Amino acid sequence: MELFPRQRTEIAPGAVHVPDWLSAEEQRALVEACRGWARAGMRATRLPGGGVMSVRTVCLGWQWIPYRYSRTTEDGSPVTPFPEWLAELGRRAVGDPGYRPDVALVNYYDASARMGMHQDREERSPDPVVSLSLGDSCVFRFGNTEHRNRPWTDVELRSGDLFVFGGSSRLAYHGVPRTLPGTADPAIGLSSGRLNITLRVSGLDG
Repeated sequence: MELFPRQRTEIAPGAVHVPDWLSAEEQRALVEACRGWARAGMRATRLPGGGVMSVRTVCLGWQWIPYRYSRTTEDGSPVTPFPEWLAELGRRAVGDPGYRPDVALVNYYDASARMGMHQDREERSPDPVVSLSLGDSCVFRFGNTEHRNRPWTDVELRSGDLFVFGGSSRLAYHGVPRTLPGTADPAIGLSSGRLNITLRVSGLDG
């Protein structure tokens, strides 16, 4: 139990952090779902410049291939379908029954994984991004829409937290400079590492 409960906070216009949004039961169910999706193969994405991302990813609905989306993975196999129950969770997160996410990136961070500052701009839709955190906590860096440099705000995201960004913050640069190993609660089924699920509306046909 928190001595000082964490509060819902608007980090920037359109960017909201909601602590403890997922119940322990929902976290366990999502961890188990991620374990099933990972059987399709979690990959460390290779960037066009030759670098390899330190997080491992599996995609649902559409495959993210820097810097575009595809209906097939890099090896030509079909992308894992995006489940309707996950879309419903996204609608609950944004409070909008018209929200129709059709792509999810499921990222796994081990103790040394990082995510550099970047924009989520491959989508053709301006609808918000919904981010769900599971397992180890992390430092989430939320910046501005102009460049990767300051100003930014660092937020601790813990297991069960929700972060939504849309509106004027939809194209804000953001990243994860570090995870906090050893902070996961094994009771949710993830004894180490961090899972992050981001839901987006691609705006793509087909």
